[in-house]
Amino acid sequence: MKIGDKLMKHLNKTYQPSTLVTFKFNRYDVALKTDEDGNPIVMYIGTANERGIIKGDQYTRKLLKEPSGAVIKDHWDHKGKV
Repeated sequence: MKIGDKLMKHLNKTYQPSTLVTFKFNRYDVALKTDEDGNPIVMYIGTANERGIIKGDQYTRKLLKEPSGAVIKDHWDHKGKV
């Protein structure tokens, strides 16, 4: 599964730091883990079961910043099925 422009709008937002954020995106359930700055760094997308565990794809984010805060690298890697 590729990450499209509509989903990237959700992934570029800043959320509450160090939390798990869940939401529905089209027909998929999405769970995001955020870092200490509130940036999503891990994403699970697929179908959630009755306990809320998502079966689908896992993505991780490579986010490098300069000491001044400017973003050097921002890339999502597909890590496989979960």
